[in-house]
Amino acid sequence: MKIHYNPKLKALSRELRNNSTLSEVLLWNELKSRKMYGYQFMRQKPILNYIVDFFCSKLSLVIEIDGDSHNSEDAVKADQARQEEIEKLGIHFLRFEDLDVKHNMSNVLRTIESFILEFEDKNNPPSPFSKGE
Repeated sequence: MKIHYNPKLKALSRELRNNSTLSEVLLWNELKSRKMYGYQFMRQKPILNYIVDFFCSKLSLVIEIDGDSHNSEDAVKADQARQEEIEKLGIHFLRFEDLDVKHNMSNVLRTIESFILEFEDKNNPPSPFSKGE
């Protein structure tokens, strides 16, 4: 899937990667070291006119970490509008709270792994013929 983005976001994306939050660094260390069932994630990926925290093109999956800056009513509305616009491209979202990444990483990783397994089940149906038949 070819993702379109505003080329002006490339420099901002690089700047965000260089100034990641603690929770982004913690999750990135898990995503890159585990290779999550062979799927590769990118950090601070431009999509349309936005930059998402993590993106896996093969899964069409965005992972966002919501910290304190996402708690205001205006921020929640802006996040929802942004998510809806990106979802129109067929991209799925998983959202995690900053504190969950910092204090409950095992559940965060289980949620991501569950998404991957469900994705694979939907997109790789079993063969009608198995060995020995």
